[in-house]
Amino acid sequence: MDPFLEYHQQQSRRQFFGQVGLRAGNIALASMMGREMLAAPLHQSLPSLPHFAPKAKRLIYLHMNGAPSQLDLWDHKPGLAAQFDKDLPESIRNGQRITTMTSGQARLPVAPSMFKFNQHGQCGRWVSELLPHTAKVVDELAVIKSVHTSAINHDPACTFVMTGSEVPGKPSIGSWLAYGLGSESNDLPAFVVFTPSFPAASQAQALFTRMWSSGFLPTTYSGVALRGQGDPVLYVKNPPGVDPGDRRAMLSALNQLNELNYSRLGDPEIQTRIAQYEMAFRMQTSVPELTDLSRESKATLDLYGPDVQRSGSFTHSAIMARRLIERGTRVVQILHRGWDQHNSLPRLLRGQVEDSERACAALITDLRQRGLLEDTLVVWGGEFGRTVYSQGTLSRDNYGRDHHPRCFTMWMAGGGVKGGIEHGETDDFSYNITRDAVHINDLNATILHLMGIDHRRFTFKFQGLDQRLTGVNEHHPVKALLA
Repeated sequence: MDPFLEYHQQQSRRQFFGQVGLRAGNIALASMMGREMLAAPLHQSLPSLPHFAPKAKRLIYLHMNGAPSQLDLWDHKPGLAAQFDKDLPESIRNGQRITTMTSGQARLPVAPSMFKFNQHGQCGRWVSELLPHTAKVVDELAVIKSVHTSAINHDPACTFVMTGSEVPGKPSIGSWLAYGLGSESNDLPAFVVFTPSFPAASQAQALFTRMWSSGFLPTTYSGVALRGQGDPVLYVKNPPGVDPGDRRAMLSALNQLNELNYSRLGDPEIQTRIAQYEMAFRMQTSVPELTDLSRESKATLDLYGPDVQRSGSFTHSAIMARRLIERGTRVVQILHRGWDQHNSLPRLLRGQVEDSERACAALITDLRQRGLLEDTLVVWGGEFGRTVYSQGTLSRDNYGRDHHPRCFTMWMAGGGVKGGIEHGETDDFSYNITRDAVHINDLNATILHLMGIDHRRFTFKFQGLDQRLTGVNEHHPVKALLA
């Protein structure tokens, strides 16, 4: 039986208008109480959360879509210079599967990084010459060299990183946090997403909304994507001739009708619709103020660099992330495309880094200067790593790298993270993990822990199961990363 269909089949036109008429007084009253309605919180935390005192109140997730090469950025392997163009030893590969993009190659020639590494910071971290700005903030970072995943292709791997499962339909980590912890803002969404521009020559993968969707959670917890061109949110402005008072009266009446439907049908999506209409109304004021950088100091704008004023750039997204969390948004996710370098890696990787690296370092510095870093968690990384062997033609100054799920590097900063440390180790070929392996869902458990959530107790009943972000297998927060 479908109660929605049954209701509409039984209700007559006379009944509909009669019921609406009985509530006309309530609608009028609601329109007169717009100020009070605006004060009502839209995104509240669950009564049971947080489970314990959080170290981080908010999350900024910098996702480098396509998989950055750990060998060329973070995982320094000077001994590989002597292995140039030699075949990858079978004792290292050990029969592990590789993608069809290189499985047909006659050889798997070792390709050492052509980039120089130097030690930086008080921690003495080895950092690639490609990361000059990040090198200045390494004492704030916990560099995790032993992250691994089971997915070997982009779509399932990205889905895994963001939802804890390769199977589509699960909520993203941002949606889980918005659902559990709500937001400190009544005027902006709890979870905001940016998909900025990227270098034109990049080998970019498609982005799917499942990376920021709410899955089986109510849709009000989906990430709200702010656009980089034109209006940040489509149709958020009133049409010509419609003033805010008229819009408020219309919305109040519409909410009354939606509440009536909800009382009869109990469909949670109706409550989502009410909440989204309210948020859209509030964003008519909050979004223009959010995107106005005129009050930012010259020193701050110079810190981020010349692209900071270019709407839709990664740099602009980074400063917007800081402005959003300042205003109470719980989670900001920036997805930067183009890191899939199967060939011409030195040239293409340089372009990706130049487009994003300064802004990542500036964000850390900016948060620290404002006293926000101590309770804002920043995460940087991709969906898997890249192979030590070259895909296609190998030369001293040119090579490509295939997908490599066995090990890759991510970093975390702020929000209760122990800065200046390096966690985990890989073998001499950056192919296998030799110490302190960190599964993607161990990392997700760590993020939840820093936000005051026990990942084992944070569940949602769906399809007869107590679903959770970290899945059904045993996973644990990485205690070594905690300050």
